[in-house]
Amino acid sequence: MTSSEHEERPVLVAGGAGYIGSHTVRALQAKNIPVVVLDDLSAGHREAISAPLEVCNLGDRAGLAKVFAKHNPRSVIHFAAKCYVGESVEDPAKYYEHNVMYTWTLLQAMREASCRNIVFSSSCATYGDPVEMPMTDGHPQKPISPYGRTKLHMEHMIEDFAHAYGLHFAALRYFNAAGAAQTGDLGEDHDPETHLIPLVLQVALGQRAEIKIFGEDYDTPDGSCIRDYIHVEDLAAAHLAALEKLEGGAARIACNLGTGSGFSVKQVIETARAVTGHPIPATVTPRRPGDPPQLISGGTLAQEVLGWVPQRPELRDIIADAWRFLQSHPDGYSS
Repeated sequence: MTSSEHEERPVLVAGGAGYIGSHTVRALQAKNIPVVVLDDLSAGHREAISAPLEVCNLGDRAGLAKVFAKHNPRSVIHFAAKCYVGESVEDPAKYYEHNVMYTWTLLQAMREASCRNIVFSSSCATYGDPVEMPMTDGHPQKPISPYGRTKLHMEHMIEDFAHAYGLHFAALRYFNAAGAAQTGDLGEDHDPETHLIPLVLQVALGQRAEIKIFGEDYDTPDGSCIRDYIHVEDLAAAHLAALEKLEGGAARIACNLGTGSGFSVKQVIETARAVTGHPIPATVTPRRPGDPPQLISGGTLAQEVLGWVPQRPELRDIIADAWRFLQSHPDGYSS
């Protein structure tokens, strides 16, 4: 196959109508890379994409085979997974089916179509409770939730396929995705919404009466939990960088994606007050079980291997971009 023939084949983005997936699709399009989105639209949004869409459940092996035969993708970026920790505890069967079993189906389809590159959307949830802070790329992986365990099983499965069948892969373990496209037309629209920044901004928009702070007696400067928030456009850029490395010959990449800086729940609320001009009432409630005091990304592999450095790491920029999207889409994409 010539270089031009390779470049004409699309990248298949599984889960490309979702939050991070849709931003990654746009990043690929900005580089003039042909894209096909695979999504069953159970959580994604047709309005979030402007690329060819194949509506197909990832567990549909016959459907996947048709998609691969039709488009002959050169590489896959895999976002399609269930992602709520609490729900995974209540219904682990759903998570093992959708995350682990469906990933097996995707890998089988890739194998049968001789598609050898996959960028996998993993998570810092594979690490479990931190044993060091910041959490480096080599942090022990001991997940504490079914969600985290399924993500680690997915990593292990991909690695085993790589060893046995010549698959090339990147596993990107990222921290708290946040923000929205700077253009204001792509953003976060989950049902239910569980992420702190959009919940805080919904208070500013008048959709919620207050925001709850789960505990203020942690061993942190202001007593509230600290997290590493990474802009969704920076995440998209990292997936593109990983894809370029794999298509350039890299065989195995596994690294963290984060800013290396943490912001507390109270800092997020104060910054949102400044950005929106709204008082945003907050009430302190008891801690939630299993919330570590801090989760901050460490390590240097993303920069060393991918050449990737976050371009919008400031909390104010992240919140301002999310606020711009929410103001123009108060009811999400259905607005």
